[in-house]
Amino acid sequence: MTVKIAVIGGTGKEGKGLALRWAAAGYEIIIGSRDAARAATTANELNATLGKTNTSGLGNADAARAADIVVLSVPYEAHAATLDAIADATQGKILIDVTAPLDPENKRKALRVPEGSAAQAAQLRLGPNARVVAAFQNISYTHLTDLHEELGCDVLVCGNDKEAKKQVIALAKAAGMAAFDAGPSENAVVAEGLTAVLININIAFKIKNAGIRITGVPQQ
Repeated sequence: MTVKIAVIGGTGKEGKGLALRWAAAGYEIIIGSRDAARAATTANELNATLGKTNTSGLGNADAARAADIVVLSVPYEAHAATLDAIADATQGKILIDVTAPLDPENKRKALRVPEGSAAQAAQLRLGPNARVVAAFQNISYTHLTDLHEELGCDVLVCGNDKEAKKQVIALAKAAGMAAFDAGPSENAVVAEGLTAVLININIAFKIKNAGIRITGVPQQ
Protein backbone atom coordinates (compact mmCIF):
# COMPACT_ATOMS: atom_id res chain seq x y z
CA MET A 1 0.00 0.00 0.00
CA THR A 2 1.31 3.42 -0.96
CA VAL A 3 1.91 5.71 2.01
CA LYS A 4 -0.13 8.90 1.84
CA ILE A 5 1.64 12.03 3.09
CA ALA A 6 -0.26 15.25 3.75
CA VAL A 7 1.93 18.35 3.60
CA ILE A 8 0.07 21.03 5.55
CA GLY A 9 1.41 24.31 4.29
CA GLY A 10 2.37 22.59 1.08
CA THR A 11 1.77 25.72 -0.97
CA GLY A 12 4.73 27.41 0.75
CA LYS A 13 8.30 27.09 -0.46
CA GLU A 14 9.55 24.52 2.08
CA GLY A 15 6.39 22.42 2.07
CA LYS A 16 6.21 22.41 -1.70
CA GLY A 17 9.85 21.36 -1.93
CA LEU A 18 9.35 18.42 0.42
CA ALA A 19 6.17 17.43 -1.41
CA LEU A 20 8.04 17.49 -4.73
CA ARG A 21 10.79 15.23 -3.39
CA TRP A 22 8.39 12.67 -1.93
CA ALA A 23 6.10 12.72 -4.97
CA ALA A 24 9.14 12.06 -7.17
CA ALA A 25 9.99 9.11 -4.91
CA GLY A 26 6.54 7.61 -5.53
CA TYR A 27 4.61 8.56 -2.40
CA GLU A 28 1.01 9.72 -2.68
CA ILE A 29 1.03 13.38 -1.69
CA ILE A 30 -1.85 15.54 -0.49
CA ILE A 31 -1.16 19.26 -0.44
CA GLY A 32 -2.98 20.95 2.43
CA SER A 33 -3.88 24.63 2.58
CA ARG A 34 -6.45 26.86 4.25
CA ASP A 35 -7.57 27.46 0.65
CA ALA A 36 -8.44 24.12 -0.97
CA ALA A 37 -8.40 25.65 -4.46
CA ARG A 38 -4.87 26.94 -3.91
CA ALA A 39 -3.84 23.49 -2.70
CA ALA A 40 -5.28 21.93 -5.86
CA THR A 41 -3.39 24.43 -8.03
CA THR A 42 -0.09 23.59 -6.34
CA ALA A 43 -0.81 19.86 -6.69
CA ASN A 44 -1.43 20.30 -10.41
CA GLU A 45 1.86 22.18 -10.75
CA LEU A 46 3.78 19.35 -9.07
CA ASN A 47 2.06 16.72 -11.23
CA ALA A 48 2.98 18.69 -14.35
CA THR A 49 6.59 19.07 -13.22
CA LEU A 50 6.99 15.36 -12.54
CA GLY A 51 4.75 13.96 -15.26
CA LYS A 52 2.85 12.06 -12.56
CA THR A 53 -0.64 12.08 -11.06
CA ASN A 54 0.15 11.16 -7.45
CA THR A 55 -0.37 14.61 -5.93
CA SER A 56 -3.73 16.13 -4.98
CA GLY A 57 -4.86 19.14 -2.97
CA LEU A 58 -7.38 19.60 -0.16
CA GLY A 59 -8.16 21.89 2.74
CA ASN A 60 -5.93 21.36 5.75
CA ALA A 61 -8.27 19.24 7.87
CA ASP A 62 -9.36 17.06 4.94
CA ALA A 63 -5.74 16.58 3.85
CA ALA A 64 -4.67 15.48 7.33
CA ARG A 65 -7.67 13.17 7.61
CA ALA A 66 -6.87 11.44 4.31
CA ALA A 67 -3.18 10.88 5.08
CA ASP A 68 -1.15 8.25 6.90
CA ILE A 69 1.59 10.75 7.83
CA VAL A 70 1.08 14.49 8.31
CA VAL A 71 3.81 17.08 7.72
CA LEU A 72 3.33 20.55 9.22
CA SER A 73 5.25 23.25 7.34
CA VAL A 74 3.82 26.64 8.32
CA PRO A 75 5.22 29.86 9.79
CA TYR A 76 5.37 29.82 13.56
CA GLU A 77 2.71 32.53 13.80
CA ALA A 78 0.26 30.11 12.12
CA HIS A 79 1.42 27.08 14.12
CA ALA A 80 -1.17 26.99 16.92
CA ALA A 81 -4.18 27.77 14.75
CA THR A 82 -3.20 25.20 12.13
CA LEU A 83 -2.69 22.52 14.79
CA ASP A 84 -6.15 23.23 16.18
CA ALA A 85 -7.62 22.84 12.69
CA ILE A 86 -6.05 19.41 12.13
CA ALA A 87 -6.01 18.08 15.71
CA ASP A 88 -8.78 15.51 15.31
CA ALA A 89 -7.32 14.26 12.03
CA THR A 90 -3.84 13.64 13.46
CA GLN A 91 -4.74 11.31 16.31
CA GLY A 92 -2.71 8.10 16.12
CA LYS A 93 -0.62 9.44 13.23
CA ILE A 94 2.95 10.65 12.87
CA LEU A 95 3.06 14.44 12.63
CA ILE A 96 6.38 15.77 11.33
CA ASP A 97 6.75 19.34 12.56
CA VAL A 98 9.00 21.38 10.27
CA THR A 99 8.21 24.64 12.06
CA ALA A 100 11.05 26.94 13.10
CA PRO A 101 10.00 29.65 15.58
CA LEU A 102 11.35 32.86 14.04
CA ASP A 103 10.60 36.46 14.90
CA PRO A 104 8.03 37.50 12.24
CA GLU A 105 9.52 41.01 12.26
CA ASN A 106 13.11 39.79 11.93
CA LYS A 107 13.62 36.25 10.58
CA ARG A 108 17.27 36.41 11.67
CA LYS A 109 16.16 35.94 15.29
CA ALA A 110 14.94 32.71 16.87
CA LEU A 111 11.98 32.99 19.24
CA ARG A 112 11.77 31.34 22.64
CA VAL A 113 8.79 29.01 22.83
CA PRO A 114 7.12 28.73 26.26
CA GLU A 115 6.76 24.96 25.86
CA GLY A 116 10.44 24.62 24.94
CA SER A 117 10.12 24.08 21.18
CA ALA A 118 7.50 24.19 18.46
CA ALA A 119 7.45 20.39 18.42
CA GLN A 120 6.81 20.21 22.16
CA ALA A 121 4.07 22.81 21.77
CA ALA A 122 2.54 20.68 19.02
CA GLN A 123 2.60 17.57 21.21
CA LEU A 124 0.88 19.38 24.07
CA ARG A 125 -1.76 20.86 21.77
CA LEU A 126 -2.51 17.60 19.95
CA GLY A 127 -2.36 15.34 22.99
CA PRO A 128 -0.56 12.06 23.69
CA ASN A 129 -2.11 10.12 20.80
CA ALA A 130 -0.31 12.17 18.15
CA ARG A 131 3.22 10.99 17.35
CA VAL A 132 5.08 14.30 16.95
CA VAL A 133 8.57 14.32 15.44
CA ALA A 134 10.62 17.44 14.65
CA ALA A 135 12.62 17.35 11.40
CA PHE A 136 13.60 19.16 8.17
CA GLN A 137 13.92 22.67 9.67
CA ASN A 138 17.44 23.16 8.30
CA ILE A 139 17.01 22.20 4.64
CA SER A 140 16.77 25.11 2.20
CA TYR A 141 13.89 24.92 -0.26
CA THR A 142 16.39 25.76 -3.00
CA HIS A 143 17.95 22.32 -2.47
CA LEU A 144 14.61 20.56 -2.38
CA THR A 145 13.27 22.01 -5.61
CA ASP A 146 16.24 20.90 -7.73
CA LEU A 147 15.69 17.17 -8.18
CA HIS A 148 19.02 16.77 -9.94
CA GLU A 149 21.00 18.17 -7.02
CA GLU A 150 22.88 15.90 -4.67
CA LEU A 151 21.74 17.27 -1.33
CA GLY A 152 24.69 18.20 0.84
CA CYS A 153 22.58 18.77 3.95
CA ASP A 154 21.69 16.47 6.83
CA VAL A 155 18.49 16.27 8.84
CA LEU A 156 18.18 16.23 12.63
CA VAL A 157 15.23 14.17 13.86
CA CYS A 158 13.94 14.72 17.41
CA GLY A 159 11.07 13.07 19.25
CA ASN A 160 10.08 10.63 21.95
CA ASP A 161 8.65 7.90 19.68
CA LYS A 162 11.57 5.81 18.40
CA GLU A 163 9.56 3.97 15.75
CA ALA A 164 8.13 7.24 14.44
CA LYS A 165 11.64 8.68 14.18
CA LYS A 166 12.74 5.64 12.18
CA GLN A 167 9.94 6.27 9.69
CA VAL A 168 10.90 9.93 9.39
CA ILE A 169 14.54 8.99 8.80
CA ALA A 170 13.35 6.65 6.02
CA LEU A 171 11.33 9.49 4.47
CA ALA A 172 14.41 11.71 4.53
CA LYS A 173 16.42 9.01 2.77
CA ALA A 174 13.70 8.62 0.14
CA ALA A 175 13.96 12.37 -0.52
CA GLY A 176 17.75 12.15 -0.97
CA MET A 177 18.87 13.27 2.49
CA ALA A 178 20.79 11.65 5.33
CA ALA A 179 18.98 11.95 8.67
CA PHE A 180 20.06 11.30 12.23
CA ASP A 181 18.19 10.53 15.43
CA ALA A 182 19.08 13.59 17.49
CA GLY A 183 17.32 12.53 20.67
CA PRO A 184 14.10 13.37 22.50
CA SER A 185 11.65 16.16 21.77
CA GLU A 186 13.43 18.43 24.25
CA ASN A 187 16.32 18.60 21.74
CA ALA A 188 14.08 19.98 19.00
CA VAL A 189 14.76 23.49 20.27
CA VAL A 190 18.33 23.13 18.98
CA ALA A 191 17.31 22.03 15.47
CA GLU A 192 14.63 24.71 15.28
CA GLY A 193 17.02 27.41 16.47
CA LEU A 194 19.60 26.48 13.85
CA THR A 195 17.24 27.82 11.19
CA ALA A 196 17.86 31.38 12.38
CA VAL A 197 21.61 30.67 12.45
CA LEU A 198 21.53 29.48 8.83
CA ILE A 199 19.49 32.51 7.75
CA ASN A 200 22.19 34.76 9.18
CA ILE A 201 24.88 32.79 7.33
CA ASN A 202 22.88 33.07 4.10
CA ILE A 203 22.67 36.83 4.51
CA ALA A 204 26.35 37.21 5.39
CA PHE A 205 27.50 35.23 2.34
CA LYS A 206 24.70 36.33 -0.03
CA ILE A 207 23.50 32.76 -0.59
CA LYS A 208 20.19 30.92 -0.07
CA ASN A 209 21.18 27.39 0.78
CA ALA A 210 23.39 27.10 3.88
CA GLY A 211 22.88 23.78 5.63
CA ILE A 212 24.39 21.46 8.22
CA ARG A 213 26.48 18.29 7.95
CA ILE A 214 27.08 15.67 10.63
CA THR A 215 30.68 14.44 10.68
CA GLY A 216 32.44 11.55 12.34
CA VAL A 217 29.69 8.97 11.80
CA PRO A 218 29.42 6.13 9.25
CA GLN A 219 28.08 7.04 5.82
CA GLN A 220 24.28 6.93 5.80
